[in-house]
Amino acid sequence: MNKAAIVDIVAEKVGGTKADAERAVDAMLDAIVDTLKAGDEVSIAGLGIFSAKMRAARTARNPRTGEAVNVPAQRVPKFRAAKALKDAVK
Repeated sequence: MNKAAIVDIVAEKVGGTKADAERAVDAMLDAIVDTLKAGDEVSIAGLGIFSAKMRAARTARNPRTGEAVNVPAQRVPKFRAAKALKDAVK
């Protein structure tokens, strides 16, 4: 499933146009991204928790040359599924 499929489902469920549904989906995704950028987490009941965590600096290897490469510390997105989602997928 991709974003276009989600827009189609939202338009069908809500009964509006696809353009309205796309704006709603875009607004929701923008809100999640902006919240994660600010360092907060997003909790959606029944779905899970989106958060950002720090990944420590590390040394990696270039697979082509075998050369050691330093990878700096950075924030990465993380998702923890809610129990309801885990149970539904089983």
